[in-house]
Amino acid sequence: MCGICGIASRAGSPDPGRLAAMSASLLHRGPDSGGEYLDGPVALGARRLSIIDLAGGDQPIENEDGSCVVVQNGEIYNHPELRRELERDGHAFRTNCDTEVHLHLYEQHGPEYLRRLRGMFAVALWDGRRRRLVLARDRYGIKPLYYRDAGDTLEFASELRALPRGEVDLDALEAFLAFNSIPAPYSIFRDTRKLPAGHVLVWEESGGLSIERYARPGPVPVDEMRADDEAELVEELRARLRDSVRAHLLADVPVGVLLSGGVDSAVLAALAAQETSDAVHTFTIGFQERSFDERADARLVAERYGTNHHELLVQPDPLVLVPALADVFDEPFADSSALPTYLVSQLAAEHVKVALSGEGGDELFGGYYTYAADLLADRVAPLARLARPLVERLPSSTAKASFDYKAKRFVRAAHLPPLERHHGWKEIFSPDARAELMGRPAAFDPVEIYRERYAETAGADPLARLQDVDFGIYLVDDLLVKTDRASMAHSLEARVPFLDSVVTNFAFGLPAKQKVRGLSKKVLLRKAAAPLLPREIVHGRKRGFSIPAAAWLRGELEPFARATLSPDTLRSQGFFQPAPVTRLLDEHVAGAEDWSRQLWGLLSFTLWYERHVEQEPPLLRSGRMEALLA
Repeated sequence: MCGICGIASRAGSPDPGRLAAMSASLLHRGPDSGGEYLDGPVALGARRLSIIDLAGGDQPIENEDGSCVVVQNGEIYNHPELRRELERDGHAFRTNCDTEVHLHLYEQHGPEYLRRLRGMFAVALWDGRRRRLVLARDRYGIKPLYYRDAGDTLEFASELRALPRGEVDLDALEAFLAFNSIPAPYSIFRDTRKLPAGHVLVWEESGGLSIERYARPGPVPVDEMRADDEAELVEELRARLRDSVRAHLLADVPVGVLLSGGVDSAVLAALAAQETSDAVHTFTIGFQERSFDERADARLVAERYGTNHHELLVQPDPLVLVPALADVFDEPFADSSALPTYLVSQLAAEHVKVALSGEGGDELFGGYYTYAADLLADRVAPLARLARPLVERLPSSTAKASFDYKAKRFVRAAHLPPLERHHGWKEIFSPDARAELMGRPAAFDPVEIYRERYAETAGADPLARLQDVDFGIYLVDDLLVKTDRASMAHSLEARVPFLDSVVTNFAFGLPAKQKVRGLSKKVLLRKAAAPLLPREIVHGRKRGFSIPAAAWLRGELEPFARATLSPDTLRSQGFFQPAPVTRLLDEHVAGAEDWSRQLWGLLSFTLWYERHVEQEPPLLRSGRMEALLA
């Protein structure tokens, strides 16, 4: 795992000092070593977190004759097989590092080689003979890659903090207010973009820049869905998960598991424990609020498999934790589960360099309540409309996934078309609320990003199409961003075994009944996990690292929120109208409505702007960095 950056210029050789500064801003992603390469129009930089070939895998890495050079952020899990194949074809390897396979596969197949890779990566490869730079991102978008094309000069980096700041993109801000994250290809700055998942960018010294999609995971047509006996599907799924976990354990350092009380991370912990001879490290955090505390459930799994289990009870100090998150996230990001992910990553980084995480299980196997609501809505929409006045009068609870919260969301959107209601159940600020908040109606509708993705899967199962929207947008631009930044802030590599073609290709072919039946979710996954886990975990409610944000904003976080979102601050920054923000705070604190997700988003943006725009972006310092420097 690493951080990568670089410059390609048609207006003279890149500035080595500029490259060094970019690399230094990514030190937390790779504190073990750093390297730079300059050749004519191109400069490449890498910060390395040593996971495979600890002694010989420093980057950049060149091919046999030095005509190609590569830097990578990520891991290629099928690199041993690819290496054997390439050596049979006559290629000579200089290292035992997975990164080197990029060079020799590219020599053999050109940019098409990316389809052969099993892993997570953002990669930059300079082809000195053809004078072209190739940038690519893995098919699932696990690893990030930003780029800034200024005509004669292209700059790229693993994080936005390494690139020049610019004017805030109001369309990106509009999307942030709708989703609490910013979807690709947008970034918060108008002149900088994210390379989308499964895409390759080619820059030519002679002129021109092209971006193409090389992989598009997604659901199969209805007539190609699996119709096998359920028992056979259960056995196959368990075997595929085991295969993926085994591949994701590939490392020359210890690997742990980020363990919540839910079935996704629990099955990863169980399989990891069975696939390794040493006791697996597992890591869990909890809260004093009972509905958010998962330590007891996680402990059941840890005890069953004799893991080296580590727990942390979180007692929030908003003056420390919330600004710390604003430092970590290089653009506005308001998924409040980033806080526990950040803390559990900090805990894990004290013991291991690599940890498995359960992202992707919900999107692939039907784990969200919204999927049950999607199937229910067509039948009960008229009833929901009649019940809405009564439901709207329910008092606001601070419990996790409370009945009043889900009921209000359901009745407000049940009557809409499938995609719009699916978004409506998760929407942060509605179009009217965004217009009031920003003091202007917007010409840009962020939901159009969803519509474009949805249109690509015509002919697939209706539920699978909605899952695919979540898989390609929410998972990539929210959950994977959260996991990457929160883990890398502590120089910890997070791996996601559910996002492996061995697993995803299977899941994309499942009919809806194997994912959601009535109010039962993850039907097939739970059956596959049943022999491996305690009954309480297999049949428990949905879990995941989350926080009691609603309660905190009515308690210890309220003064901090009011100070951060003061009318003077909002007027000074110039993005949000003070009156609607104050009203949201007042209504939330009074218990009239749960506005915690909206307020968390406003807090996140305001703190991000203070710390990344009004001042120099902060340099992150992980515990592992401090130990190395000492």
